[in-house]
Amino acid sequence: MYKFISKCEQDTIIFAKKFAKQLNKKDIVVLSGELGSGKTKFVQGILSYFGLENEISSPTFTIVNEYNATLCPIYHFDVYRLADIDEFYAMGGEEYFENGICLIEWGEIIQESLPSDYIKITFNKNNSNDEYRELLIESFGNKCFNMF
Repeated sequence: MYKFISKCEQDTIIFAKKFAKQLNKKDIVVLSGELGSGKTKFVQGILSYFGLENEISSPTFTIVNEYNATLCPIYHFDVYRLADIDEFYAMGGEEYFENGICLIEWGEIIQESLPSDYIKITFNKNNSNDEYRELLIESFGNKCFNMF
C-alpha cells in the first residue's frame, strides 16, 4: 500500500498526472471516498495528462462518460446512483473493462464485477485541515505501479 498526502486540489491533480503516466488499456482504477473527498479532481488530473482537461464532467447522471484519448478510450464511471450491481451488468458495464482505461468512482458498489487486477484509491478527508486529503493506493491482483 502507498500513501500520498495532498495539501490542496492542485496537489491531487499533479499526483494524478504522475499516476496517469503508468496507465494502459484495460487498467481499472477504483476511487473510493465520501462526497467532496477529491475523486473527481483526481480524474481531472488523469484526463489532463491525456490532454483532455477541458472535457471533464461528472458522470453522476449518465453513469459513464467516455473520452477519446490517443492511447485508448478512457471511461469515467460514477456508480453511486446504481440501485444494485444488476444495473451495472444490464448496461454492459463489464464490457468496458477490456476496451480502455476505467476510472470508477464509488467502485466498491460493483466490486464483485471487477476483474482480479485493479488499483483502488481511497480518499480520506483530514479532520483538522479541510484542504488536506490522504490517498491510500492499493494494488489487487498482478497490477503493480513502479511509483509505489
